[in-house]
Amino acid sequence: MSSQSVSHPKSQVHPLVRLMRYSRAYRKTMWAAIACSILNKIFDLAPPVLIGMAVDTVVERQNSLLAGFGIKDITGQLAIISVLTLVVWGLESVFQYAYDRLWRNLAQTIQHELRIDAYGHLQELEMSFFEERSTGNLLSILNDDINQLERFLDHGANEVLQVTTTVIVIGAAFFILAPAVAWMAMLPMPFILWGSFAFQSKLAPRYADVREQASLVNTRLANNLTGMATIKSFTAEDYEIDRVTVESEQYRRSNRRAIALSAAFVPLIRMVILIGFTATLFFGGIQTANGQLAVGTYSVLVFITQRLLWPLTNLGQTLDQYQRAMASTNRVMNLLDTPIVIRTGTIALPISTVRGDVQIETITFAYTHHHPIVENLSLHIPAGQTIAIVGSTGSGKSTLVKLLLRFYEIQQGRITVDGKDIRDLNLRDLRRCIGWVSQDVFLFHGSVAENIAYGSFNVSMDEIIHAAKLAEAHEFITRLPNGYDTIVGERGQKLSGGQRQRLAIARALLKDPPILILDEATSAVDNETEAAIQRSLEYITQNRTTIAIAHRLSTIRHADRIYVMEYGKLVEQGKHEALLAQNGIYANLWRIQSGLRSEEL
Repeated sequence: MSSQSVSHPKSQVHPLVRLMRYSRAYRKTMWAAIACSILNKIFDLAPPVLIGMAVDTVVERQNSLLAGFGIKDITGQLAIISVLTLVVWGLESVFQYAYDRLWRNLAQTIQHELRIDAYGHLQELEMSFFEERSTGNLLSILNDDINQLERFLDHGANEVLQVTTTVIVIGAAFFILAPAVAWMAMLPMPFILWGSFAFQSKLAPRYADVREQASLVNTRLANNLTGMATIKSFTAEDYEIDRVTVESEQYRRSNRRAIALSAAFVPLIRMVILIGFTATLFFGGIQTANGQLAVGTYSVLVFITQRLLWPLTNLGQTLDQYQRAMASTNRVMNLLDTPIVIRTGTIALPISTVRGDVQIETITFAYTHHHPIVENLSLHIPAGQTIAIVGSTGSGKSTLVKLLLRFYEIQQGRITVDGKDIRDLNLRDLRRCIGWVSQDVFLFHGSVAENIAYGSFNVSMDEIIHAAKLAEAHEFITRLPNGYDTIVGERGQKLSGGQRQRLAIARALLKDPPILILDEATSAVDNETEAAIQRSLEYITQNRTTIAIAHRLSTIRHADRIYVMEYGKLVEQGKHEALLAQNGIYANLWRIQSGLRSEEL
């Protein structure tokens, strides 16, 4: 498996067993589908018997099988056979309709449930999980792999059951009707089964590789579609075509290796089948000619030998579907088995009761296998105050926010909200009481109004407009082609960076959280818009705890307290004027940004 794979110890369990465990809730439907598949095949195998009875009636007349039941008249015998034929064909059609509907609905249901469960599980995983895996790989699991499983349940499961039923029913009929000839028809069976399992063991790793290569192609395409503007601006179209070609070629080669093996299955099995069919035809015919076997029985044997052996040639296609489905099942189940690291606490935190007092106590945090980003850091954010956190890039400012939101789990220390450890709080309650405006604004494909109302889904249009006015966004929204109904495009690509940021601020304000986090919230706006947002911040920050992270110090100079971070540690703190008087890191940053000389501070 590649580094992008989702692995788990349970992957050692056979994927079919894992699928059956997952499908426990649908066992009644599954058993009904299995019963209908078996009954359909039994009635499907009955016509050769009826043909044999008809031949027996015409040839033997008064000595036929039906005559033994007291029906001596040939017309009566043929009439009974005709009625039985109608009943058998009718029941075969009924059970075919039933199994087809049951299996296909079951396939759709399991596909739906798997996709929802897998996506729901993804949403519960920590952010580091997504940072270590590509979006394309996860999309491949949620779409391609689950669809592959659906295709197998649609057709492949029924094929396996019907082939198995055929072997059992016809094998039993052979040993009852003609024990002396039965071994000839059954002779190929051990070789066919051995060949099937041998091919299966060889195909399994090849199809696992096919699924991995498919996810790599998806990853490449997803990345390129997201970064199309960058590709065009750097005229890297030919370079990217070459990279997609390489990934696609590897996928094709992987498929070729699997196809080379699976394609050989049917011709080889066909030759083994031919031996059994020819032996039954020849030696059964000799026994019939010598009077050792009834003509009707011989007719049945010839027909059902064909019905037994030739369908086995479909094993190759069924096996191909099965192996693809099992490879996909493993990937989906591995995702579902990925443990949830950040679990919700049990203490409720009603938003109406939150004061917003945040205490960070000697916390240490490091991303996986990295040097600590934050080390033994403590700071207090009093309820209702506006505090600012500044520092150079990589000093750990944004990391603090993500730790407060529990996107990541701290290794040491604790963070409290109103005196309660955030690890003990209900996770959704915690996040509901925090409004976060990230420096990397994400807008969904939809209207301006839908994006502002995201997370506050039951608000009125008046409330949406009010939030937009507070964020200084209403004016530019009214100038858009369709106002608040304007579609912003995927990731908000139809809007400028400043416009996206103002919508994000409006979205956070509409949530009306007791704790507001502005993470470089004005980094993408022009000076005029920044000044407008600064004016509205005086109202926005009233009666709520505000944490402002900024590079542009002009946006936070009026904060109640400013914390300066460097290399994950707190190095300075105080009000704007006090920090300037210290003539330290903050004063130096202010001097650089404002263009002041040292003696002017």
